[in-house]
Amino acid sequence: MHLRNLCEPIKVGGLELRNRIVMPAVETGFYGPARGPDRIREFYAERAKGGAGLIICKPPSPFVEGRRPGVTIRRDTLVAELRALTDAIHSHGGRIAAQLSARIMWSRREGEQAKLVGPSDVSAPRGGRPMPPPRPLSVEEIEQIIAEKSAEARIALEAGFDMLEIHAHGGRSLASHFISPLTNRRTDGYGGSRENRYRFLFEQLRGAREQAGQDFPIACRISGADFLDGGCTLEDTKMAAPMLENAGFCAIDVTTGWHEASVAFFQTSVRPGSFVYLAEEVKKVVSGPVIGGPRVSDPVFADRLIAEGRIDLVYMARALFADPELPNKVREGRLDEIRPCFACNHCFEVSQGFTKPISCSVNFQMGREGECTVCLAPNPKKVVVVGGGPAGMEAARVAALRGHRVTVIERQDRLGGNLNVAVIPPFKDDISRVIRYFEWQLELLGVEVKLGEEATPESIVGSNADVVILATGALPIVPGIPGVKGANVATAEGVLTGKEQTGEKVVVIGGGMIGCEVAE
Repeated sequence: MHLRNLCEPIKVGGLELRNRIVMPAVETGFYGPARGPDRIREFYAERAKGGAGLIICKPPSPFVEGRRPGVTIRRDTLVAELRALTDAIHSHGGRIAAQLSARIMWSRREGEQAKLVGPSDVSAPRGGRPMPPPRPLSVEEIEQIIAEKSAEARIALEAGFDMLEIHAHGGRSLASHFISPLTNRRTDGYGGSRENRYRFLFEQLRGAREQAGQDFPIACRISGADFLDGGCTLEDTKMAAPMLENAGFCAIDVTTGWHEASVAFFQTSVRPGSFVYLAEEVKKVVSGPVIGGPRVSDPVFADRLIAEGRIDLVYMARALFADPELPNKVREGRLDEIRPCFACNHCFEVSQGFTKPISCSVNFQMGREGECTVCLAPNPKKVVVVGGGPAGMEAARVAALRGHRVTVIERQDRLGGNLNVAVIPPFKDDISRVIRYFEWQLELLGVEVKLGEEATPESIVGSNADVVILATGALPIVPGIPGVKGANVATAEGVLTGKEQTGEKVVVIGGGMIGCEVAE
């Protein structure tokens, strides 16, 4: 199948992109002393090599990192590191944009601890809980921040970025706090009317234009709606979108609401494309290209969105985490070979904690592209994998890629293991795509699969295997509660699969994802 619309080139502010697939800016946690700039460069270079049309990244800011006690980022060093990044993207035919983001944690000078700041002393609640109020910025401080963003634009230009994007989305963006009537209660030129609330954003654009010139492409990333009581609605965004275009933004990247909103945007249980309507509505009031998402990881669905004129480009972050080669596989018609993202949110969960770099449940190489490469083994062996769940299938896939002769022995009559249970609750069809991907990979790689066969010591010895990999899966932990083994106690797996029955009055012990799905 050839997805012509998704693969069609497009011009964004004079910059030609090879297709309509955009990797949006994400928090990776890859910047840092562990591997220096190599890790982030290798991560993005792999996505450019895989064929992404545009990659948007968040470069480190010398005005943020440089103010942390004991941390200094020299401009000349930063430019050199970023130049190596852009060169790597360009070497694979990709285009890269730098996202400029004024953040809500800020300090006036180097060595001073960053504090929470905002247009007013009003914060958005997180998860229904009130948050500490920010310190309102003075006009002089606002001007200082705008000057810093202008300097960052100059660094990005020196480093060879093809495009800029100004971040005005979500609760961590200072611009979004100025835009929202919920958090902006100012009575001066930066508050009140819609024009005044957008003034901070427009002055960032003006500062970037002074550095880049009038023809350089600069986009804007905004919330289609805040999904917060008292915040911006979709109608507010639609009224503001023509202002953004008239101000000189070459494209509008429309995403969902603030992280503080009590609305699910990215989870498995959110139907794919549920929030594309936000970008679709913005597209109706502007003439330039509109980028839309989220929860669009299926390229067939993405192609249809573009064909129907609902959006011009689609942003895919997690889909490109799972398979950086997705764009090339789409172009070559190898859709069955795409390793799918099933929206488990492991990557998002880690990034929100800022405790360690992000990783992917289905792509062990993500973030370790330079150190985890799959190459042919010098001495191919006979490998037997006991267990055909996700771990066993992945072990078999990688072993076969390395040239080993692989056999998988699975006791059940199908591959997938506990994934076959996880897919049972509603709206979790993406997990089925993961199972199908592995089944197809094992077939392509010539892996022998024995279903309905239980491995025994005798059968393993008789196989003459050089290596045996035990991937027999996980078992639930049974708590030491009196009566837990009684006839009136069932397991989540038993209830989901229908193997165990419940009465009319049911108590579910545990309120995580599994407990909630069983209760539903």
